[in-house]
Amino acid sequence: MAQSGERWNVLVSDPVAEEGLQLLRAEPLVNVTLKTNHTPDELLEAVREADALVVRSQTQVTADVLEAAQRLRVVARAGVGVDNIDVPAATRRGVLVLNSPEGNTIAATELAIALLLALSRNLPQAHASLSAGEWRRGDFGGIEVYNKVLGVIGLGKIGSEVARRARALGMQVIAFDPYISLEHAERIGVRLLDLDGLLGESDYITFHVPLTKETRHLIGRQELSKAKDRVRIINTARGGLIDEHALADAIKSGKVAGAAMDVFEKEPPVDSPLIGLPGVIVTPHLGASTEEAQVKVAVDVISQVLDVLHGRPARTAVNVPAVSPDTLDLLRPYLHLAEKMGRLLAQLYEGRLTAVNVSYAGEVAEVDVQPLSRAALAGLLSSVLGESVNYVNAPLLAESRDIRVQETKATAPTDYVSLLTVSVSTDAEKREVAGTVFGRHDVRIVRLDGYRVDFEPSGLMLISGHIDRPGVIGKVGTILGDADINIAGMQVGRDVPRGRAVMILSVDSPIPPELIARINQIEGMEQAKLVEL
Repeated sequence: MAQSGERWNVLVSDPVAEEGLQLLRAEPLVNVTLKTNHTPDELLEAVREADALVVRSQTQVTADVLEAAQRLRVVARAGVGVDNIDVPAATRRGVLVLNSPEGNTIAATELAIALLLALSRNLPQAHASLSAGEWRRGDFGGIEVYNKVLGVIGLGKIGSEVARRARALGMQVIAFDPYISLEHAERIGVRLLDLDGLLGESDYITFHVPLTKETRHLIGRQELSKAKDRVRIINTARGGLIDEHALADAIKSGKVAGAAMDVFEKEPPVDSPLIGLPGVIVTPHLGASTEEAQVKVAVDVISQVLDVLHGRPARTAVNVPAVSPDTLDLLRPYLHLAEKMGRLLAQLYEGRLTAVNVSYAGEVAEVDVQPLSRAALAGLLSSVLGESVNYVNAPLLAESRDIRVQETKATAPTDYVSLLTVSVSTDAEKREVAGTVFGRHDVRIVRLDGYRVDFEPSGLMLISGHIDRPGVIGKVGTILGDADINIAGMQVGRDVPRGRAVMILSVDSPIPPELIARINQIEGMEQAKLVEL
């Protein structure tokens, strides 16, 4: 909080709605500087005395900018994405990064519905033709959306709102989202399917997921070949979810009837094969471009900036929430461990996630472990939900998806000074991982699904469950060796000789999917997956 006579300097370096600026100007302790279009050198100078920095997407808040900003306490993005902010660098410097993840929900929802209808009735093409002096009424016949099947990929806030509006139009709605419970889907009248099932039934497909390693090119040639003939595709989420060349070829062949794209793999999309292609509607990333959305995000983030400056918590912080210095010093290696454990489980489990339990034993159980539980949950959810997941909002995201989260502290003694255990339950199975920290920084996984192991959760690993019999491990090594993939380390845990076992192989390079498939065909192999941490 401000000391007697202290004032705060807030730099607004990108255009934001006037309603947000009025909140700053009404605060007697704030000096507001509004200047846009900085050069990199000008920005370094402008932030030197700033206590808060408000940006949209133009200003690049790099590590150099954060280093120059000696007084900076908070960076606020008036919008959702924080790609233009070096969040790890901000965290290292103790700078809070916040955004407005829900301010554009309605704007993005309405654009998706608008594009769905425009695609169905060929509205842009008809408008262009008539504006050119033509009267080609017979060339622009469309189809009705009533009783058609809409496949929603991603049933978060925007996807759920799109589903509700589509049902109001009389559409049947199905969805693919492994992080949404059946109960949540049923409440909004949506039937959940796997991706192949959605592709095969959908007359329209709309995307509402973040762009992550797992979702990049989620739809490519193979997926399009499984889609219903004459499907129509709408993407207002993120460029890169769809292989644009594969989509263009599918449109040219007639497999896909048309597409409406607001986002592209590269923006501006000067080289996209979709630009100018008949049957494709394109818009220049307008998802959040409404007056109302810009007002909402400006008011939201600036009110949070004022909260932070006054010593109050922010609602949508992107990085680590504040803890006392002593507690943070103790928890820091365990925060790293907990997030890695969550990421590990996210890449191992099968089915729809329904519950998460984080338990603590030993010395770590004697302090406030809430940051650790949030770290584990953030690691678990971020593999699917991407950058929007953080230590602050992970519990809310889990709750919105009807994922039960439990935190327990064990009273029984443990073999370790401190032990973290994270278990997940799905509609198909239960998986569990336990870890500890040796010394101050040696983060280790010591148990996987009940098997004793000892490995560092880092890099590329092939993790398998198999029958403990001669030759299984050797055949895996042969397949990898023939492919010139080097094994850097190996761990095996088993219950009894010739019973069941787990194997963790650290490898120096990625294992292609076709090799994973060959490994899974080895007699005695139950499941092998490539994990990246």
